[in-house]
Amino acid sequence: MNVEYFIAKRLFNAKEENNSYTKPILRIAILAIALSLAVMLLSIVMVTGFKNDISNKIIGFGSHIQITNYTNNNSYETGAVSKNQDFYPSIENEEGIKHIQVFATKAAIIKTKDEIHGVVLKGVGSDFDATFFESNLEQGEVPVFNDTLTSSRVIISKKIANLLKLETEEKLIMYFVQDPPRVRKFVIAGIYATELEEFDELYVFGDIRHIQKLNNWGTDTVGGFEISLNNFDDLDAQTQKVYEKIAYDLNAQSIKEINPQIFDWLDLQDINVRVILILMLIVGGINMITALLILILERTRMIGILKAIGASNWSVRKVFLYSAMHLIVKGMFWGNVIGLGIAFLQYQFQFISLDESIYYMNTVPINFNLIHILLLNLGTLFVCYLILIIPSIIITKITPVKAIRFE
Repeated sequence: MNVEYFIAKRLFNAKEENNSYTKPILRIAILAIALSLAVMLLSIVMVTGFKNDISNKIIGFGSHIQITNYTNNNSYETGAVSKNQDFYPSIENEEGIKHIQVFATKAAIIKTKDEIHGVVLKGVGSDFDATFFESNLEQGEVPVFNDTLTSSRVIISKKIANLLKLETEEKLIMYFVQDPPRVRKFVIAGIYATELEEFDELYVFGDIRHIQKLNNWGTDTVGGFEISLNNFDDLDAQTQKVYEKIAYDLNAQSIKEINPQIFDWLDLQDINVRVILILMLIVGGINMITALLILILERTRMIGILKAIGASNWSVRKVFLYSAMHLIVKGMFWGNVIGLGIAFLQYQFQFISLDESIYYMNTVPINFNLIHILLLNLGTLFVCYLILIIPSIIITKITPVKAIRFE
């Protein structure tokens, strides 16, 4: 039988506890733990949701890894790469690699009767994975491209459609600045919207055969290859593996290397989360220290009696540590209810909105990761326990004679 736990349990079940002047203080301590944990949970699920959402959108436009030649630099137009590579399409069977597809890009200008807008035509082929755009489609459909017929159907963003006042099944004229200048007519098959404004206002997706003809390429020449992975966490390792498999005149870049400014910005969000976690743990810890000291003060006579009958200092400390842990667990329960409850409501009803021009989305995203939630709860419990060991040392300074006489 755990005597210390039994005594601590009796302390909380005792009738006099309900009438104690410490009751409001203990409730404040429980509330502090609950609110601290709720804020930490919301920070975790919102920031991870935010990072995942932005990362998935950027990857949707450019996959995890791009293979191009070294002449591209930061140009919107890809150089010529032979489609007949040893790794294509066999690399798709490698562990961790989900899909590989060809692509090519070319700068262009869309001109309507009243407006003009610069874009990048991204050509894709029959191996194009349209899952991302199908999930973000607002109107129409994503066209299917094949290797025999050249399709004039394209998908544009809602941003471009609104700017140029275009609708699905409407024709658009695209001008390509080259020598000699070229003009192509396309039909809008679908309109997508990702709220990733920097990309939405730039990309138009169509048949790669148009770019091949504009550049006087053969059907076996493309602008590069895009590789999708099963796990984003393997990005750096897989990029290195791909780089080792390709020819010496080709370059493999991860999506982080292609868009460093966005991913550096996303990494900064981790710093914000760490600051919030530290501050909330400090707030919760200070309140629990206060509550423990109040418990010790109120039960000073009991401490003296326990010591007088032979209880060791550590045994008495354990009584109060159990009592404090009871408060912590109770606060953590309500913290999970509040934090996960608000997160679930946001996940279902999206009542917290954002400015999509700044945050690349119109509502706060939520990502429920069971491992993150469990680690946060266990970490909070462990840190609070360690914090409480220090103030419990005051019990060793209490002598039985003085304690029993304490009023």
